[in-house]
Amino acid sequence: MRFFFVDRVDEIKPGESARGTKNITVNEDFLEDHFPDHPIYPGNLIVEALAQLGGFLVETSFNQSDDNLRRAVLAQVDRARFYEPATPGDQVELLCELSSTLEGAAQVKGEARINGKRTASAILTFVLWKVDSVRVHQQRRALYSQWTRHLKLDFPIR
Repeated sequence: MRFFFVDRVDEIKPGESARGTKNITVNEDFLEDHFPDHPIYPGNLIVEALAQLGGFLVETSFNQSDDNLRRAVLAQVDRARFYEPATPGDQVELLCELSSTLEGAAQVKGEARINGKRTASAILTFVLWKVDSVRVHQQRRALYSQWTRHLKLDFPIR
């Protein structure tokens, strides 16, 4: 991934849920054009933030060992809804709940909130792919370690 839209993971319960944060700052490039003199954080990027957090939840739920590591790939977005705009200075709380799993796939309910008010929601479906790339696994471990650096995890980052 080139762009990361989760700033911090605040809680992770493999097999259940994850909670994270996205801080919206005025210096994000796309806000200059979206929209001039009235910056609104694009809704699709909020869905992407939910997908990144949801992918982390799915991977920590399925990857119990380094053998047969699989990575979550977003396959489908359903019922994406946008309720309130997000603007610079907002702190978006990202909530993901694992709603169903099959061997090799999972569905996550995602919701974004600002000051307790729902700003977006979506149902995200992931497939798990075996990826034969040391670089992908190194990148994910580094990213997940950064996101969770302040948490005391009782499981290893894979």
